[in-house]
Amino acid sequence: MMSTPTATPTASDVAVDFLTAMARGDADAAIALLHPDIVYTNVGWPTLRHAGTAKVLRGLDGPVGFGVQFLAVSADGDTVLTERIDELSLGRFHWQFWVCGRFEISDGLVIGWRDYFDHVHLAVKLVRAVAAIAVPSIQRPLPAPPAIG
Repeated sequence: MMSTPTATPTASDVAVDFLTAMARGDADAAIALLHPDIVYTNVGWPTLRHAGTAKVLRGLDGPVGFGVQFLAVSADGDTVLTERIDELSLGRFHWQFWVCGRFEISDGLVIGWRDYFDHVHLAVKLVRAVAAIAVPSIQRPLPAPPAIG
């Protein structure tokens, strides 16, 4: 019996799979997509390397949840830009905000990850998330990503 060759994931596939693993709460799968030389910058916060990035991802495995809704994904070679809505949640608290991310992919792994956002937007969305605890109809949680086949 002949086996079918497996298609090599594109840079876009790697970036989307990485964020989707985070949204499924699968830190192991997300960490497996990190290059040993990863540089992660969440603009306005300290830059992290592999151990620090893995620690952040493991933090999303517990009571704090992560969700993502992709608005646009674009790639130029090994550079991927994502425009998305991210969600950090804890119980009934669901903080949703706009993010633009830049991913550099090397050997099928994320070697560079830089997220950009608007601080005023973050503050407004934080107020909305807090208000939605009392009035849930103000904001619905993001849908869960599809399960892996």
